Amino acid sequence: MEDGNNMAHNNSEIDDKTLSWPPEKVAADFNGIDEKHPDGPASVDPESLEGETGPLETAEDIVTHVIAVDDDPSLSPWTFRMFFVGVGLSVFGGVLQEIMYFKPQVVYVSVMFLTVLAQALGTALSQLIPRKGAIGRFLNPFPWNRKEHTAAVLMASAASVSALSTEALSVQELWYGGYPSTAAGVFITLSSQLIGYGAAGMMRSVLLYPTKMLYPANLPITTVMETLHKPKAETAKRFKVFWIIFVAIFCWEWFPEYIFPILSAVSIFCLADQNNAVFTNLFGGSQGNEGMGFLNICFDWNYIAGFGSPLWMPLQTLTNSFIGYLGGIILSMGLYYSNIWRGMDFPFMSQLLYDGSSNSTNYVVYNETLIMNSDFTIDTDAVDKVGVPYLTATYVNYLITTNASLTATLVHMLLWNYDDVSKAWSWITLDKLKSLLKPSTYFFWKSTGARTEAEKEAIRQDPTIDPHYRLMVDYDEVPSSWYFVVFVISIIVGIVCLYVMKSTLPWWGFIIGTLLLIVLIIFFGAQSAITGFTVNMQPVMQMLAGYMFPGKPLANMYFTTYTYNGLSQGILLLRDLKLAQQNKLSPRATFTTQMIGCVIGALLNYVMMISIVKNQAPLLKSAEGSNVWSGAQVQQFNTLAIAWAIAPKMFSIGARYQWVTAAYLVGFLAPLPFYIMHRFVFPRQRIWSYLNTSIILWYLGELFVGLNASITSYYILGAFGQFYLRRYRPQWFVKWNYLVSAALDGGTQVMIFIATFAVFGGSGKAVPFPEWAGNHPNNLDYCKYNSS
Repeated sequence: MEDGNNMAHNNSEIDDKTLSWPPEKVAADFNGIDEKHPDGPASVDPESLEGETGPLETAEDIVTHVIAVDDDPSLSPWTFRMFFVGVGLSVFGGVLQEIMYFKPQVVYVSVMFLTVLAQALGTALSQLIPRKGAIGRFLNPFPWNRKEHTAAVLMASAASVSALSTEALSVQELWYGGYPSTAAGVFITLSSQLIGYGAAGMMRSVLLYPTKMLYPANLPITTVMETLHKPKAETAKRFKVFWIIFVAIFCWEWFPEYIFPILSAVSIFCLADQNNAVFTNLFGGSQGNEGMGFLNICFDWNYIAGFGSPLWMPLQTLTNSFIGYLGGIILSMGLYYSNIWRGMDFPFMSQLLYDGSSNSTNYVVYNETLIMNSDFTIDTDAVDKVGVPYLTATYVNYLITTNASLTATLVHMLLWNYDDVSKAWSWITLDKLKSLLKPSTYFFWKSTGARTEAEKEAIRQDPTIDPHYRLMVDYDEVPSSWYFVVFVISIIVGIVCLYVMKSTLPWWGFIIGTLLLIVLIIFFGAQSAITGFTVNMQPVMQMLAGYMFPGKPLANMYFTTYTYNGLSQGILLLRDLKLAQQNKLSPRATFTTQMIGCVIGALLNYVMMISIVKNQAPLLKSAEGSNVWSGAQVQQFNTLAIAWAIAPKMFSIGARYQWVTAAYLVGFLAPLPFYIMHRFVFPRQRIWSYLNTSIILWYLGELFVGLNASITSYYILGAFGQFYLRRYRPQWFVKWNYLVSAALDGGTQVMIFIATFAVFGGSGKAVPFPEWAGNHPNNLDYCKYNSS
């Protein structure tokens, strides 16, 4: 599960005022109109900000000052260098991201890092390859340019994800008797990655072209990319600083990650009292599922930036998530020590199912085999005999707050952003419905993507269209049929392979899942585009599957793979399409590079999953894992699949965990008081629009898994970058904030990649560092060790 996920990995770059600013201001900003410089250019060099006194308050301010609305059509992305760099980084990113998925805390490959590394590699090739003769001119036809750079980054970005299908396949291998078919496993991974691409590509007119669809996470990437392609005299100093920080963090990370790991989780409270279980639950956080890491100090960038660099995270998102984080600590501690749902009879944190015979000194893992039939469906009579399994209190809290966040998101978007999401169904008019009855309507695949002059002019004159896209109307668009073909082939391959894999998911369930994917991408695609934040939909999809396919945990997991994973992939496609748009990469080059990257990434995900599961199976099946490998994500996937397979006995109204289902109603109601206060009671007070209940609710349940010792450091650094620098040192913010963050991400992730194979057991054999005071295995922060 790309928990917090994928969700935090695509976290908001939205500013601290966007949701309350009028649409016309957003449009004005993107057209290069600046209140401070009404007659100035849309792009201002960071150096010119030295004399500015006002803060950079919004994401639109950054666009106004940094991203130029211009294009050079003479630049070509179609070079050997682009494919060489793109494929190379795709291999690197695809392998690294799958490794990270089996870590105690999932860490995501930084697109910012890929951006700067691609620039370094491309520039080096441009300078090192002679331009003599036919071969030289083919390999190195001209200096490395921005469009080559963008294409290579898009290819690597598409590959640098972890396919949820590998999680389902891991579960099937670890708990359900192995892989029935290797070939089917490969094609399931490919089709589940591509189905979301196909669905999202057919919705570009709604979720990509309008100005409001900002995809704010791209703003720092485009800022850096534009800077890197300015004249060398302007970028030499910045690039030098990047490499200094890159090398420094690469060297430093060997200490907290390998030699001196106590630096990743310095807990003053645990060092003061090493025998206090309450301190472990509240202040511990160095081990998987140890504690909430409150007030810990972390010197490990790998974990600080694990869910996205705090230097990128805007102040509004930081503020709302911090409110949820503090509330989540209070809520989780309260649930556990009040012994709600017998919480104290089970571990404080765990994603496993537990037997009712457990007590505070003896945790008994639920024996799933006792309730399984030979075809891996659930025997309900056996459940009655063995007993309904239990969940930990912190995990139930996560399920409740996640479900509430889902419905809060829908209501929040309808209340604050109705005009944006309504475009997805505004095409449903009487004339449109009549046109569906005409045979010619179904010949859309004959389109070549070329536009008439009238169509081009209509786009140029449309005030709602992103001005970056208006500059690209002379490029042939990708016909919708290309995405449609990808979508249909993914459906056909998926259905065939799911039957070969004995997934127990019926064909009609798969079709329902694809229809659900199309509907959900409208709301959550728009939410991600406007705010950069997306609720993790995985538990919700598993709930729906539980009621549709009762007693079938495998069907549950594969249904979720094609719905939740398809949604995540679709949003990533749209985000990268926006990045291509801002950098003026032609639509067809974008389509090609994204498809290549997606296929490479999916194949490497599968290969790495096979290797890791084979070599680390005991750790992946244990509740605590280690500080290097963890099966928390696959355990959680399996736990929810089984739990929802017996949903009426666990989650329906009247059952033990009925609040997990009732939370949907809570989420519907949560945004209403804030909207009423904002709209009718105190319309002049920004605080009511500043608070985002969907984000707050999500973070109320964030601390239920993994290593949590880095969160205090995360918020300190985030406040420094997004409050102090952005408000009081805007010239430093624009010039250095994103570049420093990219260097920190890059040096850290290269170190993790090397260390994984050299000493962490990625190749089959681990080489642990000798134990000493700074390396206390299984108890890095010296908290009282609570084994589950």
